[in-house]
Amino acid sequence: MIDRSVLIGKLAQCAERGDLPAGFELMSSFVGAEHYMLARQDMLNEDGFDHIVSSNWPFDLVRTLGQHVIKQQSKRNELERCMAIMEPAFIRAPATLRMPEHLSRIYCAFPFCTGQARLSVIFLFRSDIVVARERVHDVALLSAYFAARFDEATYVPSSVLDLTEREIECLNWIAEGKTSDEISMIIGISRNTVNNYITSIMRKTATKTRSEAIAYAVRHSLI
Repeated sequence: MIDRSVLIGKLAQCAERGDLPAGFELMSSFVGAEHYMLARQDMLNEDGFDHIVSSNWPFDLVRTLGQHVIKQQSKRNELERCMAIMEPAFIRAPATLRMPEHLSRIYCAFPFCTGQARLSVIFLFRSDIVVARERVHDVALLSAYFAARFDEATYVPSSVLDLTEREIECLNWIAEGKTSDEISMIIGISRNTVNNYITSIMRKTATKTRSEAIAYAVRHSLI
């Protein structure tokens, strides 16, 4: 395995030539991982990873393990998600998930932010590897700095930019703690229309609750 100073130097070279996959291959090697995936966590839905930035995973694992990761994320509230930033977690894949025999069923995942984007890295290890957790913590920090150099990891989804003025107005009132009934009275539309706006907001921002939509809007400077 390469040491930390060599890794940092090589990552700088990858960033200079715009080679994001090579950088994450290096970080995989640094932690002893067999496979990595970098995905936009703010662009996930129940079908799996909708936006994989870079990956060398076996294809059949992308959807199956992706769905498992989403279920794990959905159990967290917004505060827990914020607290988990750049904090690696080692998670056992469910017994029902088919994985190659040479891979450990325990994978490592950690979220991080670059600008307005929220991403996750997931490492898969061989079953005979002893993971050096201090190296994983180093990579959790380095991943954020490295990914921030690449547009594909940091751009704001067009769906967020497509929020209408009325949807943003509703978001502002939700952030003020107003209910659908109160918002309908304030802006002079029906309660059903307000709820339709809220449903549209959550669809466009890939959020599941009003609290998550507010947090997303704050991160993207929408409110």
